[in-house]
Amino acid sequence: MELVDRFFRPPDGNFFLFGPRGTGKSTWLRRNLGGAPYVDLLDAETFRSYSARPERLRELVEASPDSRNVIIDEIQKAPKLLDTVHQMMEQKRGWRFVLTGSSSRKLKRAGVDLLAGRAIRKTLHPFMAAELGERFDLGESLKLGLLPLVLGAPDPAQTLSSYAALYVREEVQAEGLVRNIGSFSRFLEAVSFSHASVLNTSAVARDCHVNRKTVEGFIAILEDLLLGFRLPVFTKRAKRKLIRHPKFYFADTGIFRSLRAVGPLDAPEEIGGGALEGLVAQHLRAWTAYSDQRSALYFWRTKSGLEIDFVVYGPDTFLAVEVKGSAAVHTRDVRALQAFAADYPGADLCLLYQGSERLMVGGVRCVPCEEFLKELVPNSPPLGI
Repeated sequence: MELVDRFFRPPDGNFFLFGPRGTGKSTWLRRNLGGAPYVDLLDAETFRSYSARPERLRELVEASPDSRNVIIDEIQKAPKLLDTVHQMMEQKRGWRFVLTGSSSRKLKRAGVDLLAGRAIRKTLHPFMAAELGERFDLGESLKLGLLPLVLGAPDPAQTLSSYAALYVREEVQAEGLVRNIGSFSRFLEAVSFSHASVLNTSAVARDCHVNRKTVEGFIAILEDLLLGFRLPVFTKRAKRKLIRHPKFYFADTGIFRSLRAVGPLDAPEEIGGGALEGLVAQHLRAWTAYSDQRSALYFWRTKSGLEIDFVVYGPDTFLAVEVKGSAAVHTRDVRALQAFAADYPGADLCLLYQGSERLMVGGVRCVPCEEFLKELVPNSPPLGI
């Protein structure tokens, strides 16, 4: 697959660049910061060398006096290097450190707060539809997701099927994050049924035969590995009784599809609906991460059962989004959005569906999902609102 221009824009100073494996962090670095001193900690020999002598980083950088940027790829592999990085930052010699990672777990334990204020945290997400342009295919994206590693592979389906196993082997098992790898593997399948749903840790625990606290720890591991995230309930100035539990999503629809078991009792529309909602979730999440304004992503659900899939809330954006997998829109499909508008008159409303026409139903803008995703560009309002 030819190189794709990404929407990610780096800050001027030091920064961490996090993202799941396969989002293209190394490719972006080599393309945009080529020629800088580069420490690749995925290389076994490099890892051994810098783990034994972290001060070697200073020797490497001082041997390249004309380079401003210093890149350490997969910094979580050798967190002791952060002490050396911290010391070099204190010298204020104009170096800019770019520290990438696919896991924040070991860094948390190693005291990454030492760099607080000295290195901004940024994230690189799977492709957005607008990055791919005409190469974006909604149907294929719902099956394979949008990880650059997968889409650029000779056999994308095979690469996707082995992606979760790669993580379990190289991150979870190798780093000793869990005691029982079998329990964690069962958890991955069980939690796939919670994708795009309100998270019920007790139910997941029953499905994989572990206790609830173990499941909560496993979910924290998924979040630290940047493979999944929880979406909180939008409660600002709430006028109705709302539920409290968050929703859960995998970071990429392809990851969800690779883990979700399929059998005679699994309705295709149920799996397809979760995949579509997850695809919208990862796009909105990337949009908020790449845009300059500080927007946040939520969902809204009342105890009576009214639900809005996504609420984007920020200084210049207040947008409620409902996702439907059908090709037609009925009046009943917009009732939750109308209820939300009654509580929040200033919110813009949007229903995404699988049809081909833009409609206005009950005062709600209804937009083809593929069209919405292709037009979603950082620092531009969704739908041009």
